[in-house]
Amino acid sequence: MSYKKHLHQPSALLLMLCAVMVLAGCGVERNIKKGEKFLALGEYYDAAVQFKTAYQRTPPKDRPSRGRLAARMALCYDRIASSQRAVAAYRNVIRYKQDNGETHRRLADNLMRTGSYREAEKEYQLALDSMPDDRLLADGLRAASTAAAAKERGSKYVVRRMDVFNSRRQDYSPMLYGDHFQQLYFTSTRNEAQGDELSGITGVKPGDIFFSEKDDKGKWSNPQPIETGLNTVADEGTPAFSADGREMYITQCLTDPSYPRYAQIAVSSRSDAAWGKATKLEISRDSLSSFAHPALSPDGNWLYFTSDMPGGKGGLDIWRVRLIGGTTGGVENLGEPINTPGDEMFPTFRPNGDLYFSSNGHGGLGGLDILIAKVGNDRRYHLEHPSYPLNSQGDDFGMTFEGVHNRGFFSSNRGDGRGWDHIYSFELPEVVQTIKGWVYEMDGYELPAAQVFIVGNDGTNRKLAVKGDGSFEQEIQPGVSYILLATCNGFLNHKEELRVSPVDESKEYTLQFPLASIRVPVLIDNIFYDFDKATLRPESEKALDGLVNLLNENPNVTIELSAHTDYIGSAEYNKRLSQRRADAVVAYLTAHGIAADRLTPVGYGKERPKTIRRKLTEKYPWLKEDDVLTEAFIRKLDKEKQETANQLNRRTEFSVLRTTYGMFDEKGNLKQQPKPKPKPELDPDEYEFIIE
Repeated sequence: MSYKKHLHQPSALLLMLCAVMVLAGCGVERNIKKGEKFLALGEYYDAAVQFKTAYQRTPPKDRPSRGRLAARMALCYDRIASSQRAVAAYRNVIRYKQDNGETHRRLADNLMRTGSYREAEKEYQLALDSMPDDRLLADGLRAASTAAAAKERGSKYVVRRMDVFNSRRQDYSPMLYGDHFQQLYFTSTRNEAQGDELSGITGVKPGDIFFSEKDDKGKWSNPQPIETGLNTVADEGTPAFSADGREMYITQCLTDPSYPRYAQIAVSSRSDAAWGKATKLEISRDSLSSFAHPALSPDGNWLYFTSDMPGGKGGLDIWRVRLIGGTTGGVENLGEPINTPGDEMFPTFRPNGDLYFSSNGHGGLGGLDILIAKVGNDRRYHLEHPSYPLNSQGDDFGMTFEGVHNRGFFSSNRGDGRGWDHIYSFELPEVVQTIKGWVYEMDGYELPAAQVFIVGNDGTNRKLAVKGDGSFEQEIQPGVSYILLATCNGFLNHKEELRVSPVDESKEYTLQFPLASIRVPVLIDNIFYDFDKATLRPESEKALDGLVNLLNENPNVTIELSAHTDYIGSAEYNKRLSQRRADAVVAYLTAHGIAADRLTPVGYGKERPKTIRRKLTEKYPWLKEDDVLTEAFIRKLDKEKQETANQLNRRTEFSVLRTTYGMFDEKGNLKQQPKPKPKPELDPDEYEFIIE
């Protein structure tokens, strides 16, 4: 009995152990299948959890299986920038002898992200020994060998962590907004983001777009989510704005439990000071590629973005597509030297046209480094690396600039063991010369629909974006002569010239661009006559010279020059006086080179009292838009207001009659006008503006 008992007990234990091993094996297989499914969907965090569980359930003696599972874990940690975990996983791959050249490359990349440059150098060398022709490995080895010294040298950038914007989760891709850059929009996965589920990609909530506002004292408010239809339970982020501030381009990553996470670019329109629901922007018919990280060129003609679509240089590339009337057309890869076999992401622009982007394919200090692409005289991009502290061993990306100044905000995961991103400020002290201009209607409001073109004798020829308040900014270079031309549909052009001299400190030049309407009479302000006479007073010359310039800048325009009086005195006398005054203005213009057949002087006397436009009601609140200053209207006012109304009626105006003067020959055919060539001295009468 006892003998059987002793025989039976080991047999039972063996059977139980086998059953546990079978069940464990089934559990491991389930974990692996789930992990592979999550990985195929791009849900790297959830995939890593499954592979880690399978790894822990696999016996240490099963070294090949453990090594393969460590490789899957490492891949997932790599994708979510959890570098410390990735390093540990890749070392386990090597420990279990499942490594190859790619393992050592990836280990080196993650060692760079942790700032372990000497160890990274050794791993790059091991990888290069097995893949001697790999350009990225050679670049990585050079970067690892020089990174410590480059970081030690540093740069003049000043970088500060902005805790007011940051949370305990991820905060990244900031973008300044507003005519005075008083709002900051950015992506965040903080608890206030919409939705209750955690992202299978990152293990935190899907991103939403938040914003913060700066008050008059320069203090930023606590970030708030956009509460209109823009944010959803899916991922939204990386905002970028059109030049007029009416459209926001974002990256969306919609949820589908059975479909890979392909990012798309969507557009939200601003209406009644609120951002509406974003709609997908059709860039390509390619439905198996991601489109992300939108950025608008300074002229608003091109949308730049990141994609893994076929035809690139490898990994993620930066592409662009032309924006045409709210649609897109003609996708282009930026090519070399910007794109590499590595990843290029997060494009953005300074207003001067410099392209900033992030890459892990150009060497650097580790992870994604910010690079600057400047267009040289040869019309090609030339790259600069801003070095430390703008760049670090971590991922550095997502720049936004405070106008023309080299300051603003960016994001980085430096120093965060979980690989979470945070927002930092940056500033590069420099001497900058800028133009600040305003385009507005004469006797009216700003013209955000206007276009401004700038040409310089250094080869500059570009269109500038006009903001919602009619303003624009542009960085300019010392020693260069510039001409700026403002145009707007329904208005005459206005031109300004500027010669920029070298300076020792930053300087801003202020220029005004008042545009004359071709639809309504335009007041010629500050025209003065001797009392009860038609003699022009000397203080009128400045306004009259401005009219001479306007007619010279618009040589195909003819005008009616009209003079008006108040109702005091007889109609016949007022008409004769106003006619003589109109004749006097025309005589001044012809004496200064304006052809007489372009000018029609008319004296209306008191026949056409002034009609009030809305802008004038701001100065005189007792007047309303479309009020007509007739004698009956004025006599109802008190004496002080009566005199003001009479002054408004005593005016000199011009109205555009034709815009085709001199354009046709005697037979009515359009004259052939040869394109003028630019001269070295930038003759304003002979330079061609390239207007698209």
